[in-house]
Amino acid sequence: MERNFEEIKELTLLLLYLTAFHDHDFPDFKRSWKGYDFGAMNKLADEKLIRDNLKSKSRSIVFTDEGEKRAQELIQKYLEKNG
Repeated sequence: MERNFEEIKELTLLLLYLTAFHDHDFPDFKRSWKGYDFGAMNKLADEKLIRDNLKSKSRSIVFTDEGEKRAQELIQKYLEKNG
């Protein structure tokens, strides 16, 4: 089950990254809507890959620099491994 959760967490980060956008009010930050499993997102926040108070009314998260780097590694792992 732990391996399964690791994959869920990785794929959640990857999906957040692939659907990210730049907010016109904060163009330096890459944001994504937080419509994914909160268990995985809480873990990503604990690992400082995303920033967000998941209890806030904000509907989006912000990527940390480390989160963007890890998401780009996951693109290699999951999307470009056969290419």
